[in-house]
Amino acid sequence: MKYIPTFLIAVLSSLLCACTHQQTSEGGQGDTLQLNYAENLVMVDYQDFLEVTMKDPWNEGKTLHTYVLVAGEKVNSFLSQHPSLADATIISTPLQHAVSFNTAHAYLIGELGAMNQLKGVADLKYMLLPEVYQRVEDGRITDCGDSMMPDIEKLVALQADGILLSPFENSGGYGRLEEMGVPIIECADYMETSALGRAEWMKFYGRLFGKAHEADSLFAVVDSAYQGLRKAYGNNGSHGNNGSHGVRMLTEKLTGSTWYVPGGKSSVAQLIADAGGSYAWMKDEHSGSLALPFETILEKAGNADVWIFNDQSEQPMTYDRLRAEFHGYAMLKPFKERRVWYVNSLKVPYFEQVSFRPDWLLRDYIILLHPECGLGTPRYYQPLKE
Repeated sequence: MKYIPTFLIAVLSSLLCACTHQQTSEGGQGDTLQLNYAENLVMVDYQDFLEVTMKDPWNEGKTLHTYVLVAGEKVNSFLSQHPSLADATIISTPLQHAVSFNTAHAYLIGELGAMNQLKGVADLKYMLLPEVYQRVEDGRITDCGDSMMPDIEKLVALQADGILLSPFENSGGYGRLEEMGVPIIECADYMETSALGRAEWMKFYGRLFGKAHEADSLFAVVDSAYQGLRKAYGNNGSHGNNGSHGVRMLTEKLTGSTWYVPGGKSSVAQLIADAGGSYAWMKDEHSGSLALPFETILEKAGNADVWIFNDQSEQPMTYDRLRAEFHGYAMLKPFKERRVWYVNSLKVPYFEQVSFRPDWLLRDYIILLHPECGLGTPRYYQPLKE
């Protein structure tokens, strides 16, 4: 079994849910909920159920999973009334005993006001969520162990009615989890190629928990804030730069002997552009990561103006520590000019928040690329010290 380990204001839902019509095989008419950014998710609202189709992000033209969300009191009689949907995964909503294997989804559940419906988590040690820890301590949430080898007995005992986990290509299935008969909700939001596309999946997650209005409202806030920042500071924005001549950003650092940089079609590359920055691999056609040797990094991005990366250590990162990790780092322009920033994800809720609050991450990027912008201090990143 393999898988990758409040809102501020309400807005008119009609702005988010403009609809087109779909027919079921039985002739029933449904309304397709408008998604403006998510490319791998389709949601069609019928009179007595919501059909959710996830496109397979690794196999064009194929479906990863089809879910049918049905109000709990209608589940028992549903398939007899809709036999054509027998191959779909039926989910009784709203979920009341959900389990999250991912810290970002656990955070979102809290933001939607559904924390009481979260009854179990896996990989607790990787979560920076004080409320989850408190609920584990007082018995309201069960620690189900490692996501790669979850405690099946605990999942059964807490009567899980939905397990949210993030799949990856050629996973080979979910082993004993599939034998439980509990709906496995494949959260493939991370495969979206834009940050707003990933965040828009919250509309699906909200409907799982009976929090459609809250999810739509939160996304409206995120979208509005993101677009406002992009229009002001992004490439060709009123305060931004032309992408080919903007402030150059380098991301990540060596993992062993390999430097993994985001492809040109990745959400990170788009974030850099939306922040008014330039990126050495912007013309690359990959949405995933590129595995490169340091020599290529030095050649293509050694003259970057700003360098950012994630660090996970108990001690603060310094220029001396960074040089001790790999002496070649000292050859990079941002190292020489002391324009290196990092986020310590052991201490800052970075992975918890940025998946569904890309507006917060975009603001950080803008501050790092344009220190004169007057937006204050970054939420996540801090500068290296000597």
